[in-house]
Amino acid sequence: MHLARAAYGQPETPVRSNRQIEYDLFARITKHLTEAGQARATDHPAFVKALHANLALWRTLASDVAGSANGLPPKLRAQLFYLYEFTAEHSRKILADGAGHAVLVDINTAVMRGLRGEGDNL
Repeated sequence: MHLARAAYGQPETPVRSNRQIEYDLFARITKHLTEAGQARATDHPAFVKALHANLALWRTLASDVAGSANGLPPKLRAQLFYLYEFTAEHSRKILADGAGHAVLVDINTAVMRGLRGEGDNL
């Protein structure tokens, strides 16, 4: 009986919701972007890699919200798609002429607050 309880009683890792998974992904990528941005002058390749990871996250999100099966309200879907477009354009500006990356961190942080249910941030 003790073995059964050990095997089935308490899961090693609690089940996480999609929102929690999305939050964790945004948090990890935002932290990487912030840290790489601080070392941008000394490790430009790491910064470009972090910028690319952030854009890949947004590209995936945009693809999801553009699909007809997405259950989010249409207005929120449109706002998230617009943020993807802005993120893509601003990322190009960063690479082309050295624009700052702080606005991308701010956008990600606002999305994380929304995922945590901390008000209307978009």
